[in-house]
Amino acid sequence: MKLFIQTLGCAMNERDSEHIIAELEHKEGYTLTDKASEADLIVINTCSVREKPERRLFSEIGQYARIKKSGAKIGVCGCTASHMGAEILKKSPNVDFVLGARNISKITQVIHQPKAVEVDIGYDDSLYVFENTNRSSIKALLNISIGCDKSCAYCIVPHTRGKEISIPATMILSEAKKLATSGVKELLLLGQNVNNYGVRFSSEHTPINFATLLAELEKIEGIERIRFTSPHPLHMDNAFIDEFVRNKKVCKSIHMPLQSGSSKILKKMRRGYTKEWFLDRAFQLRKRIPELTISTDIIVGFPGEEEEDFQETLDVLEQVGFDTLYSFIYSPRPHTLAYSWDKREYVPKEIASKRLEILQKRHREILTQKAQQEIGKEYVVLVENVFDDGKTIFSEGRSDNNKLIHIENVKLPLGDFIHTRIVRNEGGSLFGVIKDSPK
Repeated sequence: MKLFIQTLGCAMNERDSEHIIAELEHKEGYTLTDKASEADLIVINTCSVREKPERRLFSEIGQYARIKKSGAKIGVCGCTASHMGAEILKKSPNVDFVLGARNISKITQVIHQPKAVEVDIGYDDSLYVFENTNRSSIKALLNISIGCDKSCAYCIVPHTRGKEISIPATMILSEAKKLATSGVKELLLLGQNVNNYGVRFSSEHTPINFATLLAELEKIEGIERIRFTSPHPLHMDNAFIDEFVRNKKVCKSIHMPLQSGSSKILKKMRRGYTKEWFLDRAFQLRKRIPELTISTDIIVGFPGEEEEDFQETLDVLEQVGFDTLYSFIYSPRPHTLAYSWDKREYVPKEIASKRLEILQKRHREILTQKAQQEIGKEYVVLVENVFDDGKTIFSEGRSDNNKLIHIENVKLPLGDFIHTRIVRNEGGSLFGVIKDSPK
């Protein structure tokens, strides 16, 4: 039996897909294929955050239905499955089951139940021990919590993933040790608000917060780097910042989702912090870690955003100088608070599009200025990929602060840590040589 899986969306979805694959491999005997036409089971693991996810889903279902072999099943999992539920079966008779993002542990059950629908966002699988994949890797994803307790006005995640529950620290540490034994050197900790870890558990649990969890993970031999996504600016207290700075294994790159630089709009978004708080946290980190890189998310054209609000966002962009920017025009999503607001508050599309263009143009200019400062800098790179097509040879990997660096004309062992020196920058792409190389 062969399994084909398409994963849409975020790292949480990627991890859910890994769980689905492992469960089906170990308990049902499936093997993974990259050809949907030869699969006995086609799984679409969906995202509902971006605009028109339902339209994309049914387009994908239609394509797979046309090419699937006789008797093959199609299943829809993930966030769109959570909020649409049985409606997916009504709209597409080609779908055999629907499995919500909070119900992934039930995958081996629903594949045997005709037209099954399991989308309970109150279901708790935080204590479920998933099978491990057989694939060796130097990097691994690791869930530390599920769900989200926030009520951001634009976000559908609480409706699709339910209330926030932390996974017991003993389970996290045990899984991390197994991963280290298998050769994993870098962990990416996952949660909707990772730095809110420890607020709620399913069972009795010794009090613990995210800073303490990071300190415990640091002790695991073999794990050399720890990354995490996404922290919430509201929970970036001094204890968090102190541990982030102190912990030698925590990579000095952080995602701080701003969403808007206007305190007025942040309040409407129900983000829980102000522009001043965000800047203070960013400045505290940059002061103590000069090499720190900061990425962010920004929504332009949120209902009620006026020109002065947009200028506040540009001001934060200037002051922080984000190294990576994920920016979008506000997209109304059903089951969110903002969806019910008076449409007269909506920013006209042409204005929102112009603001996005201005934001992205200025960010590109900032990156160009930063790129000029990279020549001659030295980084330790974890080799993640080697490319050789017979004409071009290079190795590549990321620095501690998340710079992607190409090392030309050399094939380095995957998983090695290499000291490099940047020798040129081409359109934002960094090229380095092994330190002390004469080139």
